[in-house]
Amino acid sequence: MTADEDVPRTEHTGHPVPVERGGDPPPVERGGDPVPKGLGDRPPGTEPGGSPAPAKAGDRLPPLEIGITRTLIVAGAIASRDYQDVHHDPELARRKGSPDIFMNILTTNGLVGRYITDHFGPHAVLRKVAVRLGAPNHPGDTMVLTGTVEEVSGDTATVRVVGANGVGRHVTATVTVTLPAGGAG
Repeated sequence: MTADEDVPRTEHTGHPVPVERGGDPPPVERGGDPVPKGLGDRPPGTEPGGSPAPAKAGDRLPPLEIGITRTLIVAGAIASRDYQDVHHDPELARRKGSPDIFMNILTTNGLVGRYITDHFGPHAVLRKVAVRLGAPNHPGDTMVLTGTVEEVSGDTATVRVVGANGVGRHVTATVTVTLPAGGAG
């Protein structure tokens, strides 16, 4: 038996994992933006595993405020493989006429979908999401998402979602969602 046989190793590479023996690992320093406001919050009554109230036409979903940070914009662009410079390079965005980087459509689409599933619960299924962009979301903005149930047919609801920031409407969307049992009126 060699001296390093009892050293923890990564599953992926088998290389030794650097750890200090005894005591807790050192705290992880985190730089950059904090978690954007609204990205860890859930509307009341929509905790995972909970059942949303039945939906009916005219119902208004509670508003959701989302703080738009540089990290959110860049991470959303990277996650959606959108490497356009206007989503990560402030100087190039300014040269192209924008005051700063701005959020891409796929990040907006994801936030709209998250807004709906947070309200209707983890078993809701997005069937169709149609988005139209307006005013851009820049770092430092706050986007407020609001929604209204337009129609309910069986277990399917159509919801109109509007996301607005300090400049105006960032997104207008129509979402068709299949609701879990008891979620449609």
